[in-house]
Amino acid sequence: MTELIVIRHGETDWNRQHRFQGQIDVPLNTLGLEQATRLGERLTGERIDVLIASDLQRAQATAAPIARSHGLAVHTEPLWREQAFGILEGLDVTTIRRQHRDLWERWVQHDADYALPAGGESNLHFYARVQRALAAAIETHAGRRIVVVTHGGVLDMLWRAANTLPLHGARACAIPNTGINRLRWSEGGLTVTQWADDAHLLGLPEQPSTVPASRD
Repeated sequence: MTELIVIRHGETDWNRQHRFQGQIDVPLNTLGLEQATRLGERLTGERIDVLIASDLQRAQATAAPIARSHGLAVHTEPLWREQAFGILEGLDVTTIRRQHRDLWERWVQHDADYALPAGGESNLHFYARVQRALAAAIETHAGRRIVVVTHGGVLDMLWRAANTLPLHGARACAIPNTGINRLRWSEGGLTVTQWADDAHLLGLPEQPSTVPASRD
């Protein structure tokens, strides 16, 4: 059995602005850094054997307090990046609806095989990439406890995989910034044992929505 703790990065200004971040390398904001600090404190004392992060800075900065508290190196891996949103990356929802109404209307249908122009990934291709990332981590670190700091879309794909849900349709699970999500890989299957635990953020400002209009 291999245990995984998979965590969405801390907040960025673009999360607050409901911009499609995708694979643009946006830094954490002040609140995101505080969330990351609290996450590191929350996980102090837990056994962590391996620490992996997306190679985007918002994930690496979120992993940094965990690395310091546990004396671990952060292994960066591009396969754990957020889904690519092509032409919509960097744009907020209001701008998208005004400038790319046709793309927006197609996007909100949530077809699994639809990819946005200019390098976007369909859910089918994105899911396959997440599965490659998961398989590589499990193969390399079998039987260990792995922490992965990644992105909301990746967590959505893992939730769907663990619950045998289709790849079409809107996101159906909560994915708070720095929320703790515990999964278990055993006998070739993925199981969720805890999801969206953000008790360490008590007293901080309410988080922006993670409905499909806000993709990180």
